[in-house]
Amino acid sequence: MFERMNEESMRRRAGVSRRRVLQVGSLGLAGLGLSLPALLANDAAGQNRIKPLADNCILLFLNGGPSHLDMWDMKPKAPDGIRGEFQPISTSLPGYQLSEHLPRLSQQMHLATVVRSMNHSVNNSHAAAVYASLTGHDRGEQGGGTRPTDHPCLGGIMARLRPTAPTVLPQVHLPYMTKEGAGGPPQPGFFGGFLGHSYDPLFVLKDPNATDFRVPELTLQTEVSNERLNARRQLFEATGIASAEGRSAQVEMSRMQERALDILSSEHTQRAFRLSDESPTVRDNYGRNIYGQSALLARRLIQAGTRVVTISWAPDANATWDTHGSNFKSLKSTLLPQLDAACSSLIADLVERGMLDRTLVAVFGDFGRTPKINANNAGRDHWNFCYSLMLVGGGFQRGLIYGSSDSTGAFPASHALVPGDVISTIYRALGILPTTEIVDQFQRPYRVVPGGEIVSELLI
Repeated sequence: MFERMNEESMRRRAGVSRRRVLQVGSLGLAGLGLSLPALLANDAAGQNRIKPLADNCILLFLNGGPSHLDMWDMKPKAPDGIRGEFQPISTSLPGYQLSEHLPRLSQQMHLATVVRSMNHSVNNSHAAAVYASLTGHDRGEQGGGTRPTDHPCLGGIMARLRPTAPTVLPQVHLPYMTKEGAGGPPQPGFFGGFLGHSYDPLFVLKDPNATDFRVPELTLQTEVSNERLNARRQLFEATGIASAEGRSAQVEMSRMQERALDILSSEHTQRAFRLSDESPTVRDNYGRNIYGQSALLARRLIQAGTRVVTISWAPDANATWDTHGSNFKSLKSTLLPQLDAACSSLIADLVERGMLDRTLVAVFGDFGRTPKINANNAGRDHWNFCYSLMLVGGGFQRGLIYGSSDSTGAFPASHALVPGDVISTIYRALGILPTTEIVDQFQRPYRVVPGGEIVSELLI
């Protein structure tokens, strides 16, 4: 890992006023020395790539565990105490029904792949289930926070093997760094892991729905023009490093600094964060809330060239989709209407702009919810033995319902899959073989996905 560049040394070399030049601060991982230059340390290695079916991914991660039985895999004929309070409605895919509280998404199911036979080994720890779901590395009930030996997030792998243009942010994470319970450590699976912190995403931990939304880490001071920034860049490049030893120690940081300056001087990238450029109607369609506007920002970032945008739909694991209590009340009043507006608007926008074929919209969480409704104001508890997810565009089949669950949604009845299978298939769609060998900072080899197979039936 590279430490934060000594700003005083930089100022002396380039004659730049620290007060008047760049606002390059912490990008959300306080105490770890993560700066914009460090964020942009992308190894341009691209070995073992295959022809991609898609180029980008937007992940709507429903952190906490969405109820498959009340969304994608309803059981209206199940006994009372299992089937739930919601009614199924017809969709644009003949023969397939969705929850009545997803009316807009119901009209887009002819575009989607829905997998109803997911399962993994983790039923207790959100952190362990999140990590397994995001990386395909199912290590059982090993909770807690992040570890330096964690497998990298999707955006980190993409930044390593399919890097973006120099003026583009490779990956962005919105709007929360979700914690394992209020006040707990950040959940694993969202970071660079064994690739190092330079492969962490840019964490934009602000509310895009706020009237004063901005990203100061990517903002030039108003009195510093692009011309002056370019002049300072040239001065920095001309200064060089006197000794060979010093040059060797600083060469990578210099490259990262150059990438940071490229982004800071890129109007195209800066413009992506200006949600005020969108019409009020478009913003209303996504939903005037933190998640709806995060989905809109994700679309703008993908348009600007970002490979992967992740939206973690909870400030902490117990805050939103973890509906141990009041499952139906929470889904009906808040969660499903917000998801319906954000996800359907995102899909419609990508279709309208001709972007859906090359952009995958993945919607899933860490596990499902119990078939049996509990006595905690009609809640549902954790259920890892069977759950559902949705994949739209980006090389995946249109109008495919893959796998099935039993009569109560408790266990897969056909074509059971584990997270490693889905993550492997996502990488295949994005042009990376999941068996590709990558090395960590100590040159130790790892597979991109430690286990799982490409499910070719899911792909076009």
